[in-house]
Amino acid sequence: MTVLGLDVGRLVQLVRKEARQTFRDPRALRVIFMAPILQLVIFGYAVTTDVKDAAMIVYDRDHTTESRELVQALTAGGYFRVASLAAKAEDLADALDHGRAIVALEIPRGFQGDLAAGGRASVQLLIDGTTSNTATVAQAYASQIILRFGQQHSPLVAQTAGTGAQGHGGTGLPGVDLRVRAWYNPNLESRVYNVPGVVCNLMMLMALLLTTLAVVRERELGTLEQLMVSPLTPGELIVGKTLPVVGIALVDLALITTVATLWFAIPLRGTLATLGLTSLAYIVCGLGIGLLISTVSSTTQEAFMTMFMFFLPAMIFSGFFFPVENMPVFFQYLTLLDPVRYYVEAVRAIFLKGAGLAVLWPDVLVLTLMGGGILWFAARRFHKTTA
Repeated sequence: MTVLGLDVGRLVQLVRKEARQTFRDPRALRVIFMAPILQLVIFGYAVTTDVKDAAMIVYDRDHTTESRELVQALTAGGYFRVASLAAKAEDLADALDHGRAIVALEIPRGFQGDLAAGGRASVQLLIDGTTSNTATVAQAYASQIILRFGQQHSPLVAQTAGTGAQGHGGTGLPGVDLRVRAWYNPNLESRVYNVPGVVCNLMMLMALLLTTLAVVRERELGTLEQLMVSPLTPGELIVGKTLPVVGIALVDLALITTVATLWFAIPLRGTLATLGLTSLAYIVCGLGIGLLISTVSSTTQEAFMTMFMFFLPAMIFSGFFFPVENMPVFFQYLTLLDPVRYYVEAVRAIFLKGAGLAVLWPDVLVLTLMGGGILWFAARRFHKTTA
C-alpha cells in the first residue's frame, strides 16, 4: 500500500529497524528517558533567582523597639537572615567587599523619634550588585518589606522603600492605597517561570540528538550506503529515520510534563491537546535542524560540535535566560529566526496562563512553517549528500 508516494510496508520495516536499534542499547535508553528527567530536576532546583536566607549585616545605631522590629520584619519571611551586627559604619562596606553579606542595613539614630513625630524616617540599604539578578530581587523584597513596615508605623517612612537603596528622596502619595498582586505567579517563584523553559530546552536537545546521531551513526558504520541502494526511496528513508524520533520526543514530553506538574507543582492551566499540537510543530523544527546537521557532519564528534554551535545561541536568543525585550534591537529581530523563542513563549502561556490556540495560533503557525521549510531544505541537502 502506498500513501503520499511512500510504501507503507517498507516504511514500517524501517521504523521497526530504527526502534530495535535504539532500544536494544541500555545506554541509549538511559539517555532518552532518564537523562531528560534528571536534567529537569537539576535545572528545576539549580536555575533560580529566588532570594532565600540572604546574609545581611545590620548596623543599628538607634537600638530601639522600632529598629529591632524593622530587622525582624526583614528576617521574618525567610528572605534575609542577620549574619552579623556591625559596630561601625565601615563594617558594612567590609562585609560586602569580602562576601560575608549580600545586604547591609544601617538604621540611623533618631529612627524611633522620627516615626513617633510623624516625620520622615529613613534607613540605608546597601546591596552587593556583583550578581545583578540577585541584587535586583533582594532589593525588591527588601523594598516591599520596608514599605509594609512604614505603612504600619508611619505613612511617611514608606517612601524609603523605593529610594533608600539609591540614596534619593521621594514624595509620599497620601490617600493612595496601593495593592499589588502578581498575576499567574502570585508568589513570584522563579521555578514556576523557569521549569517550562527547561522543558523547551530538553525537547529541542532530544530532537537534535536523536535525529543527528541516527543518520551520522549509519554513515560511520557504512550502512547508510546500503540503505540508499535498497528499494527504499529517499523520502521513505527520511520519514523512517524521523518518525521514531517524533514518538520518542512525545513520550519524553509526557514524562517531563508529569514531573513538572507533580514534582515541582507547576500549574498546567492549558489543555494537553494544545501542548501536544504546539510541541509537534516544534519537534518538526528540531528534526529538520538535526537532519540538516547530519548532512554536514561525517563523524559523531563533528555532529556534536555542530549541534551545540546551534543549540547554545538558540537557547540564549529564546528568551529563557534573558528577556528578549532587554536585548539590543538587532538581536531582537534576530530572535525571530529562532524556533525556540516561539515555543518558550507558547509553553509558558499554556502552563501559566491556560492559553489556547485562539491565542497561540501565530506561534504555532510560525513553528509549522519554519519546521516545514527547514525539513524540506534538509531533505534536499540529504538527497544531494547521499546521492
